[in-house]
Amino acid sequence: MNERQATANNVRSSPVNNKIGNVFIPVKDIEESRGWYCRILGLNENDCELWHGHLCGLPMEGTGIILDTMPMWRDNEEVGAPVFQTPAFMFMTEDVHQSFQYIKGLGVELVTEIENGKWFVIKDPNGNQIMICGE
Repeated sequence: MNERQATANNVRSSPVNNKIGNVFIPVKDIEESRGWYCRILGLNENDCELWHGHLCGLPMEGTGIILDTMPMWRDNEEVGAPVFQTPAFMFMTEDVHQSFQYIKGLGVELVTEIENGKWFVIKDPNGNQIMICGE
């Protein structure tokens, strides 16, 4: 058997790591979106550099987030890639109730109330749905 053939536990070796590097979030206005995400995450906008006029990396713990107007993925009439109509990822919180009140106080659009005492969903200014979930 070679490296690519099944091992004793039927798992193949792969040159692709089972690790997520970054999550890209499609946005329409990179500066507005940077401000919005910085407010909800308590980040300083000066720490969130804009790259190439369409990208913004957010300093995160763990997997990174890159806001992107995605010029490569749009056609002539569309501004950016389609938004996430269901949550594609979640932000973690130590206190879901405190986070809910904080988000609500910012005037962020709520998609759900706190569900099962554990999570809720919000919309960013682009229409992307994001879950906030208790650890």
